[in-house]
Amino acid sequence: MSGHHRLTRIAILTALSLILFILESLLPLPLPVPGAKLGLAAAATLIALCTLPRTRDAAAVLALRILLSSFFGGGLAPMLYSAAGGAASFAAMVFLRRHTQCSLPAVSAAGGFLHNMAQLLTAAAVMQTTALLVYAPILGAAGIGTGIAVGILAQHLLQRMAAHLPK
Repeated sequence: MSGHHRLTRIAILTALSLILFILESLLPLPLPVPGAKLGLAAAATLIALCTLPRTRDAAAVLALRILLSSFFGGGLAPMLYSAAGGAASFAAMVFLRRHTQCSLPAVSAAGGFLHNMAQLLTAAAVMQTTALLVYAPILGAAGIGTGIAVGILAQHLLQRMAAHLPK
């Protein structure tokens, strides 16, 4: 893949992740936990992991989404939580993609779980309280469930894109 194609894919996947992030902000979630989200933007990160030649290219998609989404509507605190969750999730997904035969929904479920746990631990550290850890079971289960759904979405999009992506 040429450098121009690689940069174009990074840009397109970053734009996709931002669009999914914005669409998700418009959806009300019936979870009794503050800040809980579906994590739709993670589908773009999964697609990047599967289609870009280098892990650092997929990391760039994630980092750009975190920076740009924070700039457009989050701020510094949400960026901190997104960075913590994104780093934990990304590390797990890269590990599982490289060292296991896990399906994309399973990889995404692990990423969703660790994303929520990293955000929860970051919030507990920032607020200097362990009381927030009461949300761990709910956020853990939500991360696994939404991770599976996002993995299925990414898998579907990859299948649809396969005919259109140059090898």
